[in-house]
Amino acid sequence: MLSLKSIVPVVLVSAVGASSAFAHVTLENQQAPVSSTYKATFRVPHGCDGKATNTVRVRIPEGVIAVKPQPKPGWKLEKVKGKYAKSYDYYGTPTSEGVTEVVWSGGNLADDEYDEFVLRGYLTGDLRADTTLYFPVVQECPDGAAARWIELPEEGKKADDYEKPAPGLKLVPKK
Repeated sequence: MLSLKSIVPVVLVSAVGASSAFAHVTLENQQAPVSSTYKATFRVPHGCDGKATNTVRVRIPEGVIAVKPQPKPGWKLEKVKGKYAKSYDYYGTPTSEGVTEVVWSGGNLADDEYDEFVLRGYLTGDLRADTTLYFPVVQECPDGAAARWIELPEEGKKADDYEKPAPGLKLVPKK
């Protein structure tokens, strides 16, 4: 028969192992239909190896257009604009350029704190349902420290196979 003293260490080790698996930047809503507006909430659970996060950069994947980030009090907001690889139809309007990266900077998210960074964008009909779209994210911290959540799964692998996976959004057919 197992005693409480023998179970507690096993439970603690299991909890520590499980928490490190969820210690990366993720999307709150991890599924959305193509040809729809999507609110992306990036959950940032910690800083960089004990240092506070001062900048969060999100690269917008091709096929996501009309991006509008939500300002955060205490953070400077930058919208990096550029040309898309092709022109997309946005409610009858051809759209060939827009926001390709969103940067929140100048803030101070302590390593032992949690925050969310939000933007909205349109998932074009050119995106393929039943695939995963990835949003690479970089956290920058003092003294050049950074956490780069930019790994994209290769064919036959999943995000859980990587140490620093980019947040993924499962695309589903529009109903």
